[in-house]
Amino acid sequence: MQQSHIFTVHGLNSEVRQVLEQGFGSVWLVGEISNFAAPGSGHWYFTLKDERAQIKAAMFRNANQRVRIQPQQGMQVLVRAKLTVYEPRGDYQLIIEHMEDAGAGLLQQQYEQLKAKLQAAGLFDPQTKQALPTRINRVGVITSPTGAAVRDILAVMKRRDPAVEVIIYPASVQGQSAPQELLQMLQRAIARNEVNVLIVSRGGGSLEDLWCFNNEQLAHALFACPIPTIAAIGHEVDFTIADFVADVRAATPSAAAELVTRDQRETMQVITHLEHRLARVWQAQMTSWQHQQRYLQQRLQQQHPQRQLQQNSQRLDELSNRAQSALLRQSKLHQQHQQQLQQRLLAAHPKRLLAPAQLQLQQLQQRQQTAMRSVLKQAHLRLQSTIQTLQVVSPLETIARGYAVLQNDQGQVIRDPAELAPQQVFNVRVAKGEFKATKVGD
Repeated sequence: MQQSHIFTVHGLNSEVRQVLEQGFGSVWLVGEISNFAAPGSGHWYFTLKDERAQIKAAMFRNANQRVRIQPQQGMQVLVRAKLTVYEPRGDYQLIIEHMEDAGAGLLQQQYEQLKAKLQAAGLFDPQTKQALPTRINRVGVITSPTGAAVRDILAVMKRRDPAVEVIIYPASVQGQSAPQELLQMLQRAIARNEVNVLIVSRGGGSLEDLWCFNNEQLAHALFACPIPTIAAIGHEVDFTIADFVADVRAATPSAAAELVTRDQRETMQVITHLEHRLARVWQAQMTSWQHQQRYLQQRLQQQHPQRQLQQNSQRLDELSNRAQSALLRQSKLHQQHQQQLQQRLLAAHPKRLLAPAQLQLQQLQQRQQTAMRSVLKQAHLRLQSTIQTLQVVSPLETIARGYAVLQNDQGQVIRDPAELAPQQVFNVRVAKGEFKATKVGD
């Protein structure tokens, strides 16, 4: 019988350590910290466990100095570690290389996985991106109607180009219902087909706050959207899946508003520049005509063609008049265009809506006052009727007609003479006063 190889304890532990380290490499785990210890050496020692098992772990100082969280008892963490054996005791353990909060870490891992998947599917391909329209009259904004993002977008667009119409498609931009609401608003905007470009936006936040924009279904819907899309989500450093899928990414909501509007000052500068160019061209043309005229005059002086001179002079006057007329027409067209822009600005001014609203308010106030006077009058009439009814049935009216009310000492009404004893004094009340009386006889 062949004798088996005999290990020493140290040798066996060393072999097991090599098998574990070579067979597994780095692994990712999620677990709860227990028995945490941080001795003076700066290393961390703890147990990583779940509801069914546990494993010892160590994180040396050169690695734990890069950890952004403070480990605590009971904390759920996501770690990257190497599997090994602590040979002196034969303990199976983890050497932690990286640690982060389990919630944020898992979200980041899911984000990276979805990003890689969609990138492989071609959703980020620059060749599939649509260019923004050169002329934009109506902009759709999918965002929270009460958030800071929509206020920034509206403020920038009002300042730069108030003539551009904005349609808000309201949706939650945070929480469990947010992805579905965003998807519904995107589908509604596509179905209506009423805008030139769509902005999907919200303000800044953490990875959890922006998570609804990392939805795979929303990403496919953005990719298939026939309307050019702009993603303006969070701050400049924030990136979501929607940023990669959209046709254009804006660093902030305000930057998105600037992309879809033209500054009025730039338009006026263009008009002024064109006017200057026209004036220069006209001046150059006039100079050229003057040179030509002098040249022709010199030739005429040499050849004395009086008739040709007259024709050329007439032609020069005609061209001059046509040039002046053309310049005036062009200037008038520019002025008319500028007036049209001003009229559009005035038409969109909220003061135009204020006067009808004030008139309606006055009419409602007058109707309210009329209704209140009618109600008070009816109430007064009912009160008078009630008073008259009460006066008719009042016992005082009965007494005034010659009747009397008899009362005993306790103030009780006497309805039968038998209720009084002989010689008993009682009170008699008549219309103009009252007096005492005594019962006589039996």
